[in-house]
Formats: sequence, structure tokens, C-alpha cells
Amino acid sequence: MTRRREHVPSHPIWRCAACGIAWPCSAAKLRLLGEYRTDRIALLLHLATLQTEAAAHFPELDTSRPRPDLTDRFTT
Repeated sequence: MTRRREHVPSHPIWRCAACGIAWPCSAAKLRLLGEYRTDRIALLLHLATLQTEAAAHFPELDTSRPRPDLTDRFTT
């Protein structure tokens, strides 16, 4: 039996553990929209918290680069 990987972030690089693209990937966004379909404010708060966590990881990875703006990535 093959175990499917979930579309969750891989820390500290914030790439999807299943598909390898920038997290949240399309599959993760769809899952989150379904999970929070009745509470969009909670979804926004959850994503804002994760965005803050991700932003804290980026300087650890490459101190020669400025921290990326993650707003579009986490809220669109």
C-alpha cells in the first residue's frame, strides 16, 4: 500500500511536502477553503499566523537576501 503525502508545509523552506511547490499549494488552499468554509475569519487568522511563522524562517535560510513578502502567497 502506497501512502500519499499530505499537502502540508515542509519547514523551514515552506514548500509543500507532497508536490514540492511553494506552500500553500493549490491542493492545500482547496483543503483549507473546505475546512474553513463556514468561518472565513478563522481561515484568515490561521493563514496570517502561518505567514508570520514562514516569514521568521526565511532569514534563517539565507541571511544575504531580504525577507520575501508573503502576503499574496498566503492570502490569495
